[in-house]
Amino acid sequence: MTARTVQKLFDLTGKTALVTGGSRGLGLQMAHALGEAGAKIMLSSRKAEDLEQAAAELQAAGIDARWIAADCAKDADITRLADETLQRMGDVDILVNNAGASWGAAAEDHPVAAWDKVMNLNVRGYFLLSQAIAKKSMIARRSGRIINIASIAGLGGNPVEMKTIAYNTSKGAVINFTRALAGEWGQYGINVNAICPGFFKTKMAIGLIESLGEDKMAAHAPLRRLGDDEDLKGLSLLFASDAGKHITGQWMAVDGGVSAIVAG
Repeated sequence: MTARTVQKLFDLTGKTALVTGGSRGLGLQMAHALGEAGAKIMLSSRKAEDLEQAAAELQAAGIDARWIAADCAKDADITRLADETLQRMGDVDILVNNAGASWGAAAEDHPVAAWDKVMNLNVRGYFLLSQAIAKKSMIARRSGRIINIASIAGLGGNPVEMKTIAYNTSKGAVINFTRALAGEWGQYGINVNAICPGFFKTKMAIGLIESLGEDKMAAHAPLRRLGDDEDLKGLSLLFASDAGKHITGQWMAVDGGVSAIVAG
């Protein structure tokens, strides 16, 4: 086989990607990355209005983008999302599991209902949608890429001011879910990897960033900065494309070096 050029390896022309939590923030950034590389994009999140705006933004950038409103904490919505995506777009080549929730409360007072909400969306939802897309599209074709969005919060505990035990636990589960799924589905040609973002100025994180101070939070990173609107693009494209075809069961932090300091 003649080795392909780098441009060919990263080319997603003819591929279809389903991105959950894709109407804003990190999900929309990754949708841009995959679409800019040539993929058709199906966005999903709970709110139709947000999705319509996000799809219009992608379309204005020359990307073939559509949307389906669905709540990935609900079994029926997950089934509908998978079926409607396949009906409207054909086979799904790339699944980005990004929809997620967090909840701030001290562990001793953390509501059980809030724990269940976080776990249901952040872990169970990833599993059920991965299962549906794999069974209905990827396994039979012996091909697929699944990208699970975890977090550096899944690598350990938090400073005392960050009381997010359910979120941390769920993201740790996502990392091992990624490993386990990669081990099982490698035989079907399905690559499963995880991205662990650090602090980005997203809607989920902005409250904490404002309360603690952006400069103070950035100072914890060796690169002395928070993530921006470009910083997940490269890794997303690597995991989604043939440039990463021999990578599976792995996680990588995109955090300015925070996790390297903690690990050290």
